[in-house]
Amino acid sequence: MRILHTADWHLGKKLDFFSRLEEQKEVLDEICQIADREDVDLVVVSGDLYDTFNPPVEATELLYRTLKRLSKNGKRPVIAIAGNHDSPDRIDSPDSLARELGIFFFGQPNLKINPLTVDGSFDIIRVDEGFVEIKLPKYYYPIRVLSTAFANEIRLKQYLGDENKASQLQEVLKKKWLDTANQYCDSYGVNILATHLYMLKRGAEVLEEPEGEKPLRLGFADLVYSDSIPGSIQYTALGHLHKFHEIGQGTAPVIYPGSPLAYSFSESGQKKQVVIVDLEPNKIAQYRTVSLERGRPLHRVRFKDIDEAVRWLHDNKYALVELTIESDNFLSSSDLKRIHGAHEGIIHIIPVVSKKQEINQPKSLVNLDQDMESLFKDYFKSKYGQEPNEELMALFHEVTTNTLEKED
Repeated sequence: MRILHTADWHLGKKLDFFSRLEEQKEVLDEICQIADREDVDLVVVSGDLYDTFNPPVEATELLYRTLKRLSKNGKRPVIAIAGNHDSPDRIDSPDSLARELGIFFFGQPNLKINPLTVDGSFDIIRVDEGFVEIKLPKYYYPIRVLSTAFANEIRLKQYLGDENKASQLQEVLKKKWLDTANQYCDSYGVNILATHLYMLKRGAEVLEEPEGEKPLRLGFADLVYSDSIPGSIQYTALGHLHKFHEIGQGTAPVIYPGSPLAYSFSESGQKKQVVIVDLEPNKIAQYRTVSLERGRPLHRVRFKDIDEAVRWLHDNKYALVELTIESDNFLSSSDLKRIHGAHEGIIHIIPVVSKKQEINQPKSLVNLDQDMESLFKDYFKSKYGQEPNEELMALFHEVTTNTLEKED
């Protein structure tokens, strides 16, 4: 049985002011093509389907359209769980309709769906809270999926019960997963866990959460260790970290596939992929990654020369750029015009102005009887070692004029 594992789509996410929706359309189309080309039997999306609790309409339409393609109109089951960026109610709301197309949403960690047959393509034969067992006609064995969507402290109390509120999340999840696995996950089927957690291998180096990502502080503990996964689970499909990580415990892979696009400049240069997993009962899961090629690359670049920066920008038109310019003086309006004219994907321009300090020169006293413009010039010169240029003075005059008008 073959599974495609992906996560952290963050549909609707922007890079500062720059929309990534067109790139998301392209890369999700690529994922659909991979699923068909690899002839996968099941797709798992491990959380952060959206970037916000209230995503734009275009992001919602893109999610439903993509999941419908992945399900092949009901012929292939799709499991999609909520992450820490998702509203669980929004994720669960289309479930009754989506199930008819073979799409199973798990917004709440304790959601229990009803057994059903999807258009003769496959059967949901056993269910429990956060658990489904699926039987596909082409295989003599079923696949069991334990799922734990992200839950904040309020949802965890509902899920775990008030009697467990003093317990460590690690202990409670371990017991919950083990009880479910002991009841349903024998060696006559294939068994996976899908969850959106901050999980580490015990004793391993702490993995950094993505820049700009909401940090996970789940319930009553900061993280969950991979040794809490039941021994019968052959593959664990994680979501949250945007870079690929394999944190397996023994012979059962435990994998963050990463996000399909680079969503912050800290991810620049990262290779993005989906994970293809091959499973058989009572055998070690085999996995491999398939690279994703769509989407604009992110680059953090630094230059000391404007001409050199402009040449690089002309040569890298498709990239999204965080550009740092080192200089002795502030960038002039003509410099900024040249830079912006060379590239439409500049997200940030960071000027780094070197200070010219007078060594062993005594500090002069400030004449507080000066007018505001002279005070500003004195301050600027004392801080940066040079006079403010014409553009800065024009901006200063605009600010002070507007302020005075409002006071009048």
